[in-house]
Amino acid sequence: MNEPEDFSGEQWWLAALGETLVWARLRVLDSGIAEVFDAQGETLRYDDEDAARAALLDAEFRAFDGIDDDDAAMFGFDLNDIEPPDGRSDEELLPFMTEKFQRGDG
Repeated sequence: MNEPEDFSGEQWWLAALGETLVWARLRVLDSGIAEVFDAQGETLRYDDEDAARAALLDAEFRAFDGIDDDDAAMFGFDLNDIEPPDGRSDEELLPFMTEKFQRGDG
């Protein structure tokens, strides 16, 4: 039962390590606490959304909704070929929090 009952927003973040995409999900709870579900299956809690965003940026993650085609090309993938993981629970999401992709030849 690691699903929050009430959250006001959710945002997906990603990082590219070689030919692997690593996803992280940021949720802001109604209380203002922010939680990041990571590719190791851990939920990290932060005092607020700004602290969670700073931690993700420090770990070289980028907000998925802020990535354009040029950013995707820099990472080495086609933006049209990826989408955030989907699942009804963290347990269902976990296997999809990392994914391999073929680097484009540019």
